[in-house]
Parts: sequence; C-alpha cells; structure tokens
Amino acid sequence: MIKQENVGKLEEYIQKFYQDLGRVRLDKWTYEDGCILLAAIQLFEATGNKRFRDFVLEYMEAYVTEEGEILHYNKDDYNLDNIAPGRAVIFAYEQTGQEKYRLAADVLMDQLMKQPRTQEGNFWHKKIYPNQVWLDGLFMAQPFYMAYNTKFGAKDRYVDICGQFEVVEKRMYGKESGLFYHGYDASRSIFWADKKTGVSANFWLRATGWFLLSLVDTMEEMDGKVYDYYRQLSDLYKVGIAGILKYREEESGLFYQVVDKGAIPGNYLETSGSAMVAASILKACRMKVLLAEKYQHIGEEILESLIERKLVGGHLIDCCSVAGLGPKEGRRDGSVAYYLSEPVRSDDGKGAAATFMAYAQYLKITGGLTR
Repeated sequence: MIKQENVGKLEEYIQKFYQDLGRVRLDKWTYEDGCILLAAIQLFEATGNKRFRDFVLEYMEAYVTEEGEILHYNKDDYNLDNIAPGRAVIFAYEQTGQEKYRLAADVLMDQLMKQPRTQEGNFWHKKIYPNQVWLDGLFMAQPFYMAYNTKFGAKDRYVDICGQFEVVEKRMYGKESGLFYHGYDASRSIFWADKKTGVSANFWLRATGWFLLSLVDTMEEMDGKVYDYYRQLSDLYKVGIAGILKYREEESGLFYQVVDKGAIPGNYLETSGSAMVAASILKACRMKVLLAEKYQHIGEEILESLIERKLVGGHLIDCCSVAGLGPKEGRRDGSVAYYLSEPVRSDDGKGAAATFMAYAQYLKITGGLTR
C-alpha cells in the first residue's frame, strides 16, 4: 500500500493535469495525447470521476467530425503512432453512442488493414521506416486492433495479432540479457541494425515499457474464452517482466534509461519507462496474469518511489523526451550515447500518463487502500 501523503501528492498533480485541455495538442493527432486519454479512461474506470470521462469526450469533439473524419490525421502516413488514440475513440463511441466515433474507429482500422508489413507479417512501424518493427508500435496498434476485432469484428484477427507478438519474441528477444531490443529491421539493411540478426544495439527502457503495456492491454481487450491466445500473450508477458526486474536499481527500485548499463556515466533513472513497468505489473496482478502476493508489492514500490523521487515541487521530472531509430544515417543510431543524448523533460505527457495509469491500476486492485 502507498502512503497517504504520497497519494495526496499525486492526486493533486492529476487534478491540475486534467483541469482543462491545456496539456494536449489540438492541432495534431498524436500518440502522446493518446496516452493521456488512455490514462484518463483508466482513472475514470477506477474512480468514477466524470471529469476524466469528460476530458476524453471534449478532446474527441475537437477532432472527430459528424462524418467520422479525424482532423489533423493522415492515413497515408501509415504511422502506427496514429493508431494509439484509437481506444479512446472506441471509448467515446461506447459512452455516447454517436455514430461518428464508430466511423472514426473504422478509419483507423482501415489504416491497419492496409498497413505495409514485413515478410513475416508484422506491421511496419511507419511508411518511412520500411521493414522495421519497433516495440513502441506494438503498444500503439495491437490493443486497438484487438479491441476493434473483439467489439465490432468476428474475432477472426486474433491469430494475426498474436502472430505479430510471436515474431517479436523470435526476433527481438536477447536471451543473454533477458530483455527485448528496441527495434528490428527485417531487411537487415538499415544502418542501425545488426547485419545478422537485424536488431538494434541496445535496450531502451521506455521501449520495454511500451512492450509490457502492449501485452497486458491487448489481453484485456481479448475475449478471454479464446484461451490459447490469451495464454500465449500471458506467457510472453512473464518472460518480459522477469527480464526487466533483474535490472531494478537497488536503492530506488526504478530503472535506467539504458536498462542494462546503469554504471555508465550519464545514465539516469527514467520516469516514464519505470512508470510503465509499474502499470503493467499492477494490471497483470489485477488480471491474475501474475500472482498478486508475489508481484503487487513490486508495482506499488515502483509507483511510490516515483512519487517520492520524481514528483518534485509539483513537477514530474526525468522523463526522456523522445527516442527512435534513424531514418538518416548518423542520427539516432541506437547507441548508448544516443539514448543518453536525448533531452530530459519535466511534465512530459508520456511520463505523466504512464504514472497515472499505474495509479489507476493501483486503485483498481486495492480499492484505494493507503497506509
């Protein structure tokens, strides 16, 4: 259980964050806003506070026309990041019954159906990244893909969804480290990829966080009666969480920006990825993917450490602004030096959203118990 004073500290930050739409963009359809919306949905589910619901609906009103067009979105980019707000579109449809949101969800699903793929069947991360699979993209696309197919489809795409995770396990898992590489180039031609394996060079914390969340979120959207697929993703999640937990920093219980290189000068305990690990653990315990008696306290400890160490003076600090791979040679090469060169921000939307998700899952599993 989390200390009452820490709960109060985080809730004050959450209240200010969601007081209006000032924390989101209204001129670009983005995955970062998608994360903020997902966190609001989870907080609404956990608390019943309609402010969180209304925040999502106000945002969607600003983007989705009566004809179901999504403003400031371009399907032809074939960018998986643009699928991330899709679950909030489905939420808006379920909350309001307005057909425009169902039509907007159809637009996003149409992108996925036409998204370029690797030879093994995985979505390209973006059209500008041919043959590349990034862990980030699993979070952006697969939970929406599963939610849409479960709610509106014939549940006939489960084999495709789970098959893409299977390829990731086969191609991107580092057996020696127990971690998953940030990216994989199926063509093995891009400059940052190993010429034999196709993987990138290092283990970026937030990529791991995206991956772990993608698994529990996709499982949550799945019809649980389809047990074989559920078990497949559950087993993969257990592999992923066992790997990352080996790298918790002893004093804080958090994780480093470059996960397995904690001793390197300049490496730092990064907020967003640590929060994603906590959120995934608490959700996995609630869903009984993990044994709560063994793992719940770990998720709670990570969340409490984040509140105590990273929520400072009303600001959430030490969030990696962004990280990626390529596309131009000499930039974003996947090296340790690269990951440590990206700006570190306070009050980053991804870091805040992940922390809120962790808190929402804590509330769901404990009923808001404190000590």
